[in-house]
Amino acid sequence: MKSLLLVLVVLVLLSCVPPVKSGPNMYIRRIFSTCWRTKGVCKKSCGKREEYHIFCDSAFLCCIDKKYLPIQVGK
Repeated sequence: MKSLLLVLVVLVLLSCVPPVKSGPNMYIRRIFSTCWRTKGVCKKSCGKREEYHIFCDSAFLCCIDKKYLPIQVGK
């Protein structure tokens, strides 16, 4: 019973740890923040070789490399 309580306390403490911007969490976060059939990434702003095609949330753009965008007729 004490070991179960210890495990629960450890899990609660681990959930209170703030996320970091680098390290292994960066790669895990990038996997879960993908969009457009996992070819795009949700970011605040897109790079020079990227364009946004759809919105991820209200504050993020789905940045996709131009070679993965669908063909647009009439441009």
